[in-house]
Amino acid sequence: MLNLKTGDLYKLQTDAVVIPVAEDEQLHENERVIFLTGKTETAREFKGARGDELTLYNLPSLKSPRVIFLGLGKKNKIDAESLRAVCGKAVRKCIKNRLRSIMIAAPSSGILGMEIKDIIEPMLEGAFLGNHLFNKYKEEKKNKPLEKINFFVEPQIMINFSGLPSQVETVCKGTLLAREWVSTPSNFKKPEQFAKIIASIAKKENLIIKNFDYKYLKRLGFGSILAVAAGSRNKPRLLILKYDPKGAKKTIALVGKGITFDSGGINLKPSGSLEDMKMDMSGAAAVAATLISAAKMKPKVRIIGAIPLVENMPSGDAARPGDIITGYNGKTIEINNTDAEGRLILADAISYVLKEHIPDILIDVATLTGACVVALGEKIAGLFSPDDELAEKIIQSAKKTGERCWRMPLPEDYRELLKSEFADISNMSSSKWGGAITAALFLSEFIKDTRWAHIDIAGPAYTKKETDYCGVGGTGFGVRLLCDLIQKL
Repeated sequence: MLNLKTGDLYKLQTDAVVIPVAEDEQLHENERVIFLTGKTETAREFKGARGDELTLYNLPSLKSPRVIFLGLGKKNKIDAESLRAVCGKAVRKCIKNRLRSIMIAAPSSGILGMEIKDIIEPMLEGAFLGNHLFNKYKEEKKNKPLEKINFFVEPQIMINFSGLPSQVETVCKGTLLAREWVSTPSNFKKPEQFAKIIASIAKKENLIIKNFDYKYLKRLGFGSILAVAAGSRNKPRLLILKYDPKGAKKTIALVGKGITFDSGGINLKPSGSLEDMKMDMSGAAAVAATLISAAKMKPKVRIIGAIPLVENMPSGDAARPGDIITGYNGKTIEINNTDAEGRLILADAISYVLKEHIPDILIDVATLTGACVVALGEKIAGLFSPDDELAEKIIQSAKKTGERCWRMPLPEDYRELLKSEFADISNMSSSKWGGAITAALFLSEFIKDTRWAHIDIAGPAYTKKETDYCGVGGTGFGVRLLCDLIQKL
């Protein structure tokens, strides 16, 4: 679907030519593109400011029936994310206009002062991600994704980066897969169902799969997972995916929170906080999609994906506040809030992975706390790690992919807030403040000496408003970040 094209722009057949324009400087060196951009000079409503749009129709000598100009703002403010966004915006605009194909003119690297790959790659990503529609439950499907998205580049760029579109598609397909899973209603992804859905796709990529059912979890002592699942008639699962290339010298473990629906349990969530809780398995979706993408990318490291899948419901069998449970590693936990359940299932999955696979690095991804959303808003994930080098690599990948993370503290004195009078640890802080920090500190109690990072994606995992390259629903946050990070580790 994504392609690089070169030649005479006037002679290339497409439904629309899209030209990104800066407010204060010409971004293109191609004479045809420069000439077309000059057509905007007489349009008072278009200055090239961020958000400006102008469409001209039936220009002489041009095979395309329309040219769409999109403003990027001032040149010194243009970065990878603004390029990603403008391409996503172009695609979504053309979908709504029911077009089939577009040709996006890429800015010249010399003008922007960026490496050409750092220009083309985010543009490809934005276009591919923006071409996604989640309408599987609608009878009338008014719009359809574009069939072809081409990028107009100079001949040498097309030669040097011929494989880039397929690489971008591989990773971004993982993002879209995660989006689909997150947006799917909870009645279609109960733990057993969801485990089978993931496993069926993972099998096609030759990943090694283990699917632990309720009896197996009980026999091995996954007390935290079982406690969270106790209130639901839908039994839990623990899915283990393994990518194991020959000669791998390093093992990376990814653990994703998979609460397929989170009612809060006995500590029932209020109205207004329940409706979107189908998204509480976004960490699991990100991890599963990353493993599936990695199997296609074939990095030289071993990757373990641990995905605990549980439905958190209230009933006569549900865990109660004040209950004490024993986790997989033997640590006793006092449940002081049944809505602090994600850390419980993660603790068991982490403990299992550390014992059975002894990874060099472990990263967990979870929609863990509302407190992280309060701290960082809905577009930035919280990053917690005592490992400076690992944290810095995650930040680098976050900047490159536009999946933003902000490093948060892990103060030792806050650990006191998790003390229990009756068990080894409480699952809930004794203070109402700093909830994202104490949740991360809880997880750290199960890590031992392994290099570890926790990414709280409660904010950016789901959007209630369409963005430039994502519709309402799951965002697939974390897949591109983790795929890039794996290349760095």
